[in-house]
Amino acid sequence: MTQTETQAIISLSLMAAFVDGDKHDRERAEVKRIADALTQSDTVHLPTLVQDVLMKRVDLAGTTAALRSAQARQLAYEMAVCVCDADGVQSLTEQKFLGELRNSLGLTAGDTRQFTEDAEAMAAAPVDGPMPAAAGSAAGPVPAPAIPPAGATVRTPKVSEQDLDRTILHAAITNGALELLPESLSTMAIIPLQMRLVYRIGHDYGYELDSGHIKDFLATVGVGLTSQYLEQAGRKLLGGLLGRIGGGLARGVGQQAVSSGMSFVATFALGHVAKRYYAGGRTLSTQMLKDAYASISSEAQGLQGRYLPQMQEQARTLDAGKVLAMVRGRV
Repeated sequence: MTQTETQAIISLSLMAAFVDGDKHDRERAEVKRIADALTQSDTVHLPTLVQDVLMKRVDLAGTTAALRSAQARQLAYEMAVCVCDADGVQSLTEQKFLGELRNSLGLTAGDTRQFTEDAEAMAAAPVDGPMPAAAGSAAGPVPAPAIPPAGATVRTPKVSEQDLDRTILHAAITNGALELLPESLSTMAIIPLQMRLVYRIGHDYGYELDSGHIKDFLATVGVGLTSQYLEQAGRKLLGGLLGRIGGGLARGVGQQAVSSGMSFVATFALGHVAKRYYAGGRTLSTQMLKDAYASISSEAQGLQGRYLPQMQEQARTLDAGKVLAMVRGRV
């Protein structure tokens, strides 16, 4: 894939991110932060692309015209779909944009129907579905529990804290494995599985949560949904990993240098912050949640190398069909 095609695909993904007005207001700062974080690439200057999209200096027709290969056109559409579905099923505005994008790319409804249906199924997946188990045995160090605020009621989970710790570590390993796969849907699958983990922890502490509460919790600790997908997929694309053609699983597994390991870290930190939050009766302030997330993320960065072999092992057992079944709660 050429540098021009890579730049065009990212531009189209940014257009998808900003096409919904609500999403624009909520995640513009996060998208800009990600663009700054990914400026290490020698091929694409992302902050400039963000400004070009926001200022409408680029349009759909001109951007899609830069995509010469069938692979690039298909990947561009897939990434745009995943961006629109990252924070829930598509809005009418997003559906209209994706229809215009498909036509501009010269794709037919038949070319894109299956992928769109699979992505929408992931976006609509229930948060109360079963947690997938990680390959192999996962046991190891976890952060020490924080002392709850004075006057907080400390709740006891329905399962042992050790079982909760194992669930969190399993979820982090599974999402780390998904990060090693080259398919667009595998990257998108990380988000609903993170939401399911938060639901499970809240449930074990006696709270019945819905997707709206979980999204608010993720946003409070600093994990955006659309922006997280953009960052994960952007790193893969710039590293030459993302895409189903001309590479595949063998190319992706083990290339941790391409992927930052951010999914393992983010999932591990989300799980342990949720554990502290619900154990303490949801009394932690926004700043305390952010501080806890930052602290545990630092600890998790030191653990990801230890569990990389298990992520690689699990990645070798997965394909797009298994990933979709996992998110739907059928694995």
